[in-house]
Amino acid sequence: MSPSIEANRSQAWRFAIVDLALLSAATAVCAVLDPVISLMSQAMIYLLAVVAASYLLPRLAAVGAAIGAVAALNFFFVPPRYTLAVEHREHLIALVAMLAVALLVSYLSGALKRESAAARESESRAGQLRSLAIDLAAAGSEAEAVDIGRRALLQYVAGPVVLVTSVDGAILPGADASEDVQRALRCCIDEAAVLGPGTGRWPGLDAWYVPLGTSDRVVGAVRIEPALASDTIGREHAQAIAALVAQGVWRLRLLEANLAARAEVERQHVQATFLASVSHDLRTPLAAITGAASGLLVEPPPAPELRFELASTVLDEAQRLNRLVGNLLDMTRLEAGTLEPKRDWHSLEELIGSAIARVEGYARGCRFAAEVAPELPLVPIDAVLVEQALVNLLENAVRHGGPDGVVRVAARRDGGAALVEVTDDGPGLAPGDEARVFDKFYRAAGGPGAGLGLAIARAIVTAHGGRIWAENLTPRGAAFRFTLPLGDAPPPPPLEELA
Repeated sequence: MSPSIEANRSQAWRFAIVDLALLSAATAVCAVLDPVISLMSQAMIYLLAVVAASYLLPRLAAVGAAIGAVAALNFFFVPPRYTLAVEHREHLIALVAMLAVALLVSYLSGALKRESAAARESESRAGQLRSLAIDLAAAGSEAEAVDIGRRALLQYVAGPVVLVTSVDGAILPGADASEDVQRALRCCIDEAAVLGPGTGRWPGLDAWYVPLGTSDRVVGAVRIEPALASDTIGREHAQAIAALVAQGVWRLRLLEANLAARAEVERQHVQATFLASVSHDLRTPLAAITGAASGLLVEPPPAPELRFELASTVLDEAQRLNRLVGNLLDMTRLEAGTLEPKRDWHSLEELIGSAIARVEGYARGCRFAAEVAPELPLVPIDAVLVEQALVNLLENAVRHGGPDGVVRVAARRDGGAALVEVTDDGPGLAPGDEARVFDKFYRAAGGPGAGLGLAIARAIVTAHGGRIWAENLTPRGAAFRFTLPLGDAPPPPPLEELA
């Protein structure tokens, strides 16, 4: 005997025992109350047992309880007792009416139970769809959305479940399915229709194939097992899950396309800004160099004073051009991700002095002042990069602080970091420019420069684990501040240095 037949027989015996227990309880109550209640009241007690059986047991067992209740009432309480014979016509009519009422009650109770079960199942499906929609809304990638949809289907069906996505009808690589399954999935995508048992399309399949999306926008398909032709509700729920997954995948694709479009617009904007800025800043020193060099080549040769002035112009503009090209190369390294600080212990006082000396050579007329706290320890930094960041900040202060202004540099300890501050006497920053000045190619109020120096300074400070910001001073001027982590205590000097 097969296990399924044995299980069905065991279940039938359990239902029969429950029927017998309910009828026995009703008979016992009627027997106790027999001296004080009428036959009609006893019939109501049996009807209660029938209602209980209809609620607890399947339909066939409930019908058996109804027939058994009429038989028990006739046998134990309808005269003549302890026989199935009926003495009076009225009793026969009452028993027939009771049987009809019992069967009707059994049917209505069973229908109510089935509707309650269907309502609970519908509520459970609705709750699952709500949770699925929330999870898909939080998904950050198409792979995550596919995984969420697969797990949602496995909560409802035993599986296995194969869910794939497609682009222009072609299944994306990575599908864990046989060639036959993939062929059926492609047909499902091409036809944009549900295939499998009970669908009227390919009924010989052993699973449902549900498209992700509608006919004009299919983003994939899913194979679901087990699939019963009679399980219409299950198939419709699987289609609802597939529709939500399709919406989630489509949303992520639209978001990705939107981000790509925005990135392309930003790239074109940066490219146009870069070309406009660099072409202007390259032409200016080249024109000056060309003019000065032409003046040196005229016949008769110019006076010594003029030759010196023209040679100085060539040198200054060449240095300016060198700084611009250096900034462009630094920005290229930053964007390529190859800028890696080579840290060692250095004195900020020495770096500040070196940076001021570099800028003083071409910032004629501008005065510099430096103040470094004596308790400031050595800092673990890349000296070349940090000095370049200081030079860029100093050049910005010279450019916007006026030809006769004073540029001040201060450094002190601020908790676990070194705080460096560069200030000028210029008009300050426009409202809202405090953060924008560190963007690539941004030039405050269309000022001079390529708009790269501050962006490079921010990248260098960030690479060292610090932060940089700008503030306006009162009554005028701007301050650019950045921090550098101090790290642990510097190592002691070598013994030969102590000797």
